[in-house]
Amino acid sequence: MMFGWFGRREDGKDERMAEAAGGGSGEAGAGTFDVSALTDPDPDPDPGAEAPEAPFQADPLATLELKPAVVEAISNVFDPEIPVNIYELGLVYDVLVDASRRVLVRMTLTSPNCPSAQSLPVEVRFRVKAVPGVSDAQVEVVFEPPWSMDNMSDVARLQLGLM
Repeated sequence: MMFGWFGRREDGKDERMAEAAGGGSGEAGAGTFDVSALTDPDPDPDPGAEAPEAPFQADPLATLELKPAVVEAISNVFDPEIPVNIYELGLVYDVLVDASRRVLVRMTLTSPNCPSAQSLPVEVRFRVKAVPGVSDAQVEVVFEPPWSMDNMSDVARLQLGLM
């Protein structure tokens, strides 16, 4: 376990340090480290670091080509509380593909407090990334517009006995 402390250097300036709990003389040296890297803003980002990804820009032809396979993959994801796949439930609002074959899935949940809020998007991303031709996948969970039973397909209504 580590804890931080301020020490006074011989020149009278405060020095931020941390040492391992359970011992230490209280002096800089073994078992201590400078925590300024954690608290000071990064003045210069790493020049060798990758540039941030370009914003997602859908490619209509790539979307037309890959969307059927992506929808088929998403159709194998089920809400654990409802015996209907999330595509038929109307939880998937959009499937877009860019020229690099990255897929963006915009989806929602049945409610913001959905118990599957952590697992469903992860499973969707996993399934979409497994589709041949897909280079990467991103899932964006949105709550506008909110989901309602009107979003369900006729197939979902039939499976749930609502027709």
